[in-house]
Amino acid sequence: MRWVTAQPQRSRGLMLGVLPLLVLALAYIIAAAARHAENPADKILPLPGAMAAAMAGLVFEPDPLSGQYLFWADTLASLWRLGAGLGIATLSALVVGLVLGTLPPVRSTLGPLVTAIAVVPPIALLPILFIVFGLGETAKVALIVVGVAPFMIRDVAGHIGALPREQVIKALTLGANSWGVMLRVALPQAMPRLIEALRLSLGPAWVFLISAEAIAADVGLGYRIFLVRRYLAMDVILPYVVWIALLAVVMDFALTQASRRLFGWAHAGAH
Repeated sequence: MRWVTAQPQRSRGLMLGVLPLLVLALAYIIAAAARHAENPADKILPLPGAMAAAMAGLVFEPDPLSGQYLFWADTLASLWRLGAGLGIATLSALVVGLVLGTLPPVRSTLGPLVTAIAVVPPIALLPILFIVFGLGETAKVALIVVGVAPFMIRDVAGHIGALPREQVIKALTLGANSWGVMLRVALPQAMPRLIEALRLSLGPAWVFLISAEAIAADVGLGYRIFLVRRYLAMDVILPYVVWIALLAVVMDFALTQASRRLFGWAHAGAH
């Protein structure tokens, strides 16, 4: 059997995917136990029990000052910001990407502008966003939009622009105008690509969100991580990082399943 042609069964593939995570967790426990054997007060690699105890207070006990359950308040605040930013970016990518990909004159006019915006590091724009929009929610959401929308627009526009020219010619022959070509030919084939671009944007979007929350926020997952770092509270930081990773995985899985259910034809050749 050659590895390049081997296709693991679903159950075996799941086991293969979980195995590296188990190995990583076991390696961490061994390393943490070794450090605590030398120094019981070590904070760099907390034991699982210490992390569970620290998180229990954030998850199940209200904060004495605000009365909020901090873990859930942080999660909801971050998810709202992330959802708003990705929602605006996705809508922008759909509209602008359709126009750029379908209409060559518009692509020639606005394509360089989109490219120029896409190559600017979004983090470098963060001070400008805070100056323009203030320290509220708008600047945080705007950073996510600026960070991921140009990439998504270019990806969708490039995919539409690469569609077979014969499809456009046939649509025009059958009486469609530019608007009809955009809605009947380009839009259906752009939707799976849009979801794929959104999936690929999840990682950068989380980076921009955490960066914005670390600088100017009073609630959020990124805010909490940077707040407790001054106390070397790794028993809080590590679970928060794992929680962020878990949320990102769930989002990625949900988008994949949605794409397969709604646009099964686009995944006909996938295993």
